[in-house]
Amino acid sequence: MIGQDHDFSHLDRVGRATASISRNPRLAVNIVLGASVLLAWLLLGAMAIRGAESRVPGIDAPGDTLIRYLPQLSLPDFLERFFTLCLAPAPLDGGVGAQAGALVVMWFLMAVATMLPSAAPMIRTYCEIADTARIKGEAVVHPLVLVAGYLSVWLAASAAFAALTFIAHAFASSVQMLDPMVGATGAAALLGAGLY
Repeated sequence: MIGQDHDFSHLDRVGRATASISRNPRLAVNIVLGASVLLAWLLLGAMAIRGAESRVPGIDAPGDTLIRYLPQLSLPDFLERFFTLCLAPAPLDGGVGAQAGALVVMWFLMAVATMLPSAAPMIRTYCEIADTARIKGEAVVHPLVLVAGYLSVWLAASAAFAALTFIAHAFASSVQMLDPMVGATGAAALLGAGLY
């Protein structure tokens, strides 16, 4: 991104709006971060509702009673399939690859929902640095590149967490959500995230 002013009058209204957003890093970053975090939380909430509904009555996970009172949303078939792959305790007939991909996406959604907001102060500080550099006419990398790098690290961690989930299910004597091995694996994943 360069601090020079460009004339975008030849563009249509949408093009001018897009160009102005790209010139204002703070606005672009706030829109992307807000939309990403909101979408991630909505998907995770819908997945939690499906998980609470799919459990055998009498074997509730913590919070299931409260979750069952949340409104049921009608979702597209691909999201229903995604939730099924994520919530299945063992690989389904469709194969391990599809479930592994779904688990990576699920862990990544959790990272976007929880870790991206915690990085907001760092990202906001870089936005201020980028604004100052732009005003001075200095070349600067757009803050969304910083966000992409941050999320790339969490995507790699999500793949590791998905692998850890499969390992836990392979060694668990009884593959149930409340199995101690699954709990220990979750604790190890949270410890790894905390150390990061």
